[in-house]
Amino acid sequence: MEGNGAHRAVETSKTIEVNGTTYEREVETRRLLVHLIRDDLDLTGTHVGCDTGNCGACSVILNGTLVKSCMLLAVQADGASIETVEGLAEEEQLSSLQQAFSDHHALQCGYCTPGMLMSATALLRENSSPSDEEISKAIQGNICRCTGYWNIVKAIRAASGQEVTE
Repeated sequence: MEGNGAHRAVETSKTIEVNGTTYEREVETRRLLVHLIRDDLDLTGTHVGCDTGNCGACSVILNGTLVKSCMLLAVQADGASIETVEGLAEEEQLSSLQQAFSDHHALQCGYCTPGMLMSATALLRENSSPSDEEISKAIQGNICRCTGYWNIVKAIRAASGQEVTE
């Protein structure tokens, strides 16, 4: 214990794979995964929105499961494989999902977009041809204050290869 009564944070070495690259870092046991991704690995596409798990801006895929990285400690990801929005592009080209978001005007300010893209990626891996209702359910954990969601649903339908009516 230090003189001012504060406890010193414990650091431990952790290894994670992010977008195919393995990193080993000393991590404070209380550090959130979102801060490890953004601040330590400089992958700033994952956004910090609410820090309470409500907005979805920090959504990433951890070992194949969509998670909100503000709700996990970085130490919980030790040995895990993580995908962030930076990993969606294919050889510096937008993925079909990213292109569909652009084509269907599914973003405005862009703050929610990385989380929406990760939620949609997880959905399309599980269900390659989702209904509008299934799409809406899949993105319900992501808050968008700009678009009204209609164009986001259209973009996800388009990325799945389904017909989109304007």
